[in-house]
Amino acid sequence: MNIRSLTRGDGAVIGAAVLLLIASFLPYFSISGSDKSVSSWSPALFPLLPTVTLAALVSAGLLVFARSQPAGRQVAGLTFEQWSTALAVFVGWAALWSTFSTIIPDLGGGIDNSGVSKGAGAWLTLIFGLALAAVAVLSPRLPALQAPLVSAAKPPQPYAVGGGQQPYGAAPQQAGYGYPGGAQSVDPAFGQQPYGAQAAAQQPAPAAAAPAPSSDFTAFWFAVPVPRPLFAEDNSGAQIAELTPGTWYLAVDQRGAALVAQTQDGRRGVLQDSSGIQRG
Repeated sequence: MNIRSLTRGDGAVIGAAVLLLIASFLPYFSISGSDKSVSSWSPALFPLLPTVTLAALVSAGLLVFARSQPAGRQVAGLTFEQWSTALAVFVGWAALWSTFSTIIPDLGGGIDNSGVSKGAGAWLTLIFGLALAAVAVLSPRLPALQAPLVSAAKPPQPYAVGGGQQPYGAAPQQAGYGYPGGAQSVDPAFGQQPYGAQAAAQQPAPAAAAPAPSSDFTAFWFAVPVPRPLFAEDNSGAQIAELTPGTWYLAVDQRGAALVAQTQDGRRGVLQDSSGIQRG
């Protein structure tokens, strides 16, 4: 899986699940003045382990799996992200009620109940369980948590629409690599394109003349936080490509809240969901 597809919220959920796993090995109940203790892995505390620790790991695993699947894929009417969030809320609920437990496990040795108290594992389980639930619920709603966990490398400065100079020191781009103008971009080493047969041999014939971008729109590079579909420009609803995190695409026009984007192989389409994109 591409780690660039994860958001900061995803990273927080995964981190909380890992911390819950670590807390499960710490004493949940301990005995004053004794080295006896039990952790979440003790059968005496069942079902604390599956309802909190293991459920948290499954929630994080579902989130990671969801980022490697096409957006919107569902199971039993819910997306993988929604299943992960529901499980995370259940973890927080179970962790909260576990702290009110009055069942004292049998630690042996005829220990009086008054000598048994909750240990560090109990309080850390409560803290990380509530944190897991809170982050999972807030991630889709807070832009700060929707930002990419690992920022993509800065792209070279884009050409102006219709041509322009390449950044200093950059290798010449190949024809149709997703830049405005495709193969008609100016080569900084040789100046203008060759004429006649040489020019015809170097560039493919366009499939169809694309509409000119709006006069007040400036092309820019962007990356998506999660995989998103790219639809045909003719409003037919057909998906022509899928934009993936960690790759830079060029926005060449804007239609309301949607963007007309160009992929690295030269295909153009409409990105209907432009929320949370990272501009280059």
